[in-house]
Amino acid sequence: MEENKEKYNPKEFGKELEQRTKKFAIQIIRLSSKLPNTPEGRVVKTQITKAGTSIGANYREANRARSKSDFRNKIKICESEASECQYWLEIIIEMEWLKMEEIKSEFNESSELLALFTSIANKSRNLKY
Repeated sequence: MEENKEKYNPKEFGKELEQRTKKFAIQIIRLSSKLPNTPEGRVVKTQITKAGTSIGANYREANRARSKSDFRNKIKICESEASECQYWLEIIIEMEWLKMEEIKSEFNESSELLALFTSIANKSRNLKY
């Protein structure tokens, strides 16, 4: 029986993840516009927007890294920003500014991105440039 398995292509994966993180940034920007215009709401709006948009920007930089160390540092920043984004999403839910149903997509994506960047960071120890 012949299986149609696609061969893993790191460059294609990188391009797809760049697009995915950019899409996530746009989702977070749109979500932040729904937050209340109070002093507290503005703080969370700023923080989640910075964290959510930083993931893609740092991943793009990682793909243009000059060394293994530079790559890993940028990936660790992506991991940290994904975790921070998830934190702010939890705050939004607990403050009852938005319901989980309204931000489920962003919450799930932040979890997946966190897992991906954690895995990439762990595997990057073995990369050779």
